[in-house]
Amino acid sequence: MKIILLVLISLSLFASDVLTNYRLNGIDNIEKHMDLELTSKVYWSHYLKDTDNTFGYIESYKNILTCNKDLSTLALYSKDDNNTYKLKKKYSAFTGKEKGDKLKEGDLKTPIGVYKITKKLTKENKLDSFYGPLAFVTSYPNEYDKYRGKNGYGIWIHGLPTEKERDEFTQGCIAIDNPSIEVLDENIDVQNTLLIINGDEVKQNISKEILTSILSDLYSWRYSWLYDDIDGYLNFYAKEFIRFDGMNFDKFKKYKTRVFKKIEKKTIIFKDINVVPYPGTKDVYQITFYEDYKSDTFEFSGDKSLIVRLDESNKMKILTEK
Repeated sequence: MKIILLVLISLSLFASDVLTNYRLNGIDNIEKHMDLELTSKVYWSHYLKDTDNTFGYIESYKNILTCNKDLSTLALYSKDDNNTYKLKKKYSAFTGKEKGDKLKEGDLKTPIGVYKITKKLTKENKLDSFYGPLAFVTSYPNEYDKYRGKNGYGIWIHGLPTEKERDEFTQGCIAIDNPSIEVLDENIDVQNTLLIINGDEVKQNISKEILTSILSDLYSWRYSWLYDDIDGYLNFYAKEFIRFDGMNFDKFKKYKTRVFKKIEKKTIIFKDINVVPYPGTKDVYQITFYEDYKSDTFEFSGDKSLIVRLDESNKMKILTEK
């Protein structure tokens, strides 16, 4: 892998400087230089030039479901052969009886937010006939919901009762007619589908300038983490930060300061990155990715989630993470 990296670098406009750096300082210095380049807005602006930004920057979802509660619609967008999201189908939908964002269990509201589809339920696994032939379970409450003290559970996309009449609303779920949910099932993969719910139209055509800034900051945060810059690392956290387990910023700062003092060699790789503006907010974004982390004393591979707020200069500040 290191040989391939050096061959690619040798073909660049900066081959002479890079090779001289390698000759004098070795591969570790080259890796640090490349890690720094990943923080560059110039790199990300060029990289995003031809990417689809309909719903943000999305690497790992082929399908996007959007729910407009005001219009009572559920729309399916799928990537075409050009990796561009196109509207595939729009369904009439029932949503919660009460208007507004869900805050607590039993308030009869459909939540506003960004959610994964976690699994599919059918009569084979004892789905009640009230929910029609099948249902998709969502990840409500997500990390931002929990950060804001919202609770409740069991927010699904499901069909209509097969054995009795139903009301023109739900207790908070999204419901579409049974033929439609069967067609939806044929057109989505649970692992490849993201649900975005808003009170009105879901925001589209996200600013590439904003996405460039966020991705640059994400890799600047990673760079500070990789090279034990505790001040730079903590500067990406909001003072009101609370980790998923309840750890506030002051405790988190003390904990991370102890960890960074170990000065360990680390490998940190981000894959399947998704940056989506959070509906119902002006400057909050959900960032998710798959992280491979390895140091002398700890290893982790798994999903990572950050909720960030952009300040007045569009610098990301992390509100919560898991």
